[in-house]
Amino acid sequence: MPNHPNPYRQHLGPNAANHAVLTPFEFLFWAADAYPQRLAVVHGDLRLNWREFRDACMRMASRLSALEIGIGDTVSVMLPNIAPMVQAHFAVPMTGAVLHCINTRLDAPTVAYMLEHCGAKLLVFDREYEGTIAAALEELRLRAVPRPCCVRVNDPVYLAEAQLLHPSAPAPGDLVEATGFDEWLRGFEPRSGSDDQTLAHHGSPGGHGGPGAFGQHRGVPKYPESECDAIALNYTSGTTGHPKGVVVHHRGAYLNALSNILAWSMPRHPVYLWTLPMFHCNGWCFPWTVAALAGVNVCLRRIDPAHIFSLIREHGVTHYCAAPIVHAMLIHAPEAMREGIAHRVSCLVAGAAPPPTMIAGMESMGFDLTHVYGLTEVYGPSSVCARQSEWDALDLADRAERNARQGLRYPLQQGMVVMDPATMQEVERDGYTMGEVMFRGNVVMSGYLKDPEATAKAFAGGWFHTGDLGVVDESGYIRLKDRAKDIIISGGENISSIEVEDALHRHPAVMACAVVAKPDARWGETPLAFVELKPGSLAGEDELIAHCRSLLAHFKCPREVRFEELPKTSTGKIQKQILRSRVHSASAIG
Repeated sequence: MPNHPNPYRQHLGPNAANHAVLTPFEFLFWAADAYPQRLAVVHGDLRLNWREFRDACMRMASRLSALEIGIGDTVSVMLPNIAPMVQAHFAVPMTGAVLHCINTRLDAPTVAYMLEHCGAKLLVFDREYEGTIAAALEELRLRAVPRPCCVRVNDPVYLAEAQLLHPSAPAPGDLVEATGFDEWLRGFEPRSGSDDQTLAHHGSPGGHGGPGAFGQHRGVPKYPESECDAIALNYTSGTTGHPKGVVVHHRGAYLNALSNILAWSMPRHPVYLWTLPMFHCNGWCFPWTVAALAGVNVCLRRIDPAHIFSLIREHGVTHYCAAPIVHAMLIHAPEAMREGIAHRVSCLVAGAAPPPTMIAGMESMGFDLTHVYGLTEVYGPSSVCARQSEWDALDLADRAERNARQGLRYPLQQGMVVMDPATMQEVERDGYTMGEVMFRGNVVMSGYLKDPEATAKAFAGGWFHTGDLGVVDESGYIRLKDRAKDIIISGGENISSIEVEDALHRHPAVMACAVVAKPDARWGETPLAFVELKPGSLAGEDELIAHCRSLLAHFKCPREVRFEELPKTSTGKIQKQILRSRVHSASAIG
């Protein structure tokens, strides 16, 4: 090869005119510019179009900026799928700060650990979770840990629900010193007469948020200096009791938001129902996906089949994502609930592979089911079981077999392979040889917060190691076979078996224990505990389950406890694979 300068690199590099960092909050401004009057958010009686929703996000960002919240700061939120939660996904990143969404089902000690670990500067929480927040803040106080400032959301939908269920109950008291969300934003309204010209381009990067449009607090949106700057922090259960903080960046969120569109063939202006919790991997990046398509966010505080069908019917919902348990609830709901829904609905399912009964049930309702797979470390779904047209001619059992695979990488993810982790060589495409599922590309986390050792281990060999074991068939589709980390996925929630075992070990009668996943028709999997009691000690199943519930969120606790001597190796290590095999064999027979 001749050694001469590359003419395509001379004076042709990136500059202010031809390069801008990728960030998903930019989709908000595009939607407001292109479709300002189209509906953006529905929540109870609230209706916001894209111009109004952009203004709401800018107002919140300006308020955060006034508190000097910006680069390197963390804003934690413990909110259900309501309008302020969608808002936070744009407003917080606009300041350069990092959004930390807290699982609303977690217990106070876990919430306290997260707030301390991430150094949250501000906490926005819904009144429904005030008891948990109060206990978490008290734990921080007792440990002399700085506590975040607090803002309370008094959601009218929740207050109406509470009044309906308990009409004679007194108004809930304030357990936490906090400012009301609406009061907190007061004074940060756009100037009267604010319109698209006021918020139009003014020469700053991205060009939005004209001078003084939101009072004296300028500088929002603040575009990241690098696409690899953190946009969000999501905690995931690992193989230890403490959750790990997964840091994701603007570039990955931007690309996965678009990858959702490509993988699902989403059209412009979808009507998206928030059945998937936004605290799960930022709702799999769908807050930003919906904005990129100028769609509608139909908010949903809690899962209720009757309400879900009502919203689908009323708003013409076209898309939703959910764990298998939600799909199962809809399939088994009374047929009368589904009356009046004549249009097709597209839905994503993640977690356990959809069984034939689920596929048949969804088809009978006119719902199109697509199976995806991923982890928090890859922004949620990062592979899709891409359907082939020839599958339509197959019978139900064969279609279910095809759809049970985790499939292929997402369109904007560079690589997804199954490799031998010792040799880092890809396994044979024979549908039999197992290896570890690994990802590589722009849609992979930056790493684990304050944990360089775990980060290095996860990225060994230049790939992200999922810890999941799988095989590859001759068509290149991947199918999971086991979870090397013993994570139990129950109703879409990740449960660390070791965390549950630690709770069991705290009972004075427990000598040894092992927790494995038990297949469950409703939840996909539930924790099953095998317990070996100390000689002369007594403890019943109900007692141990209640003990776990005193230490853990209830969804993490065993549904069943079996008392027996545990199988062990010669060195005393419990052989969980024997227990797991026994459970799955019994389930198959049953």
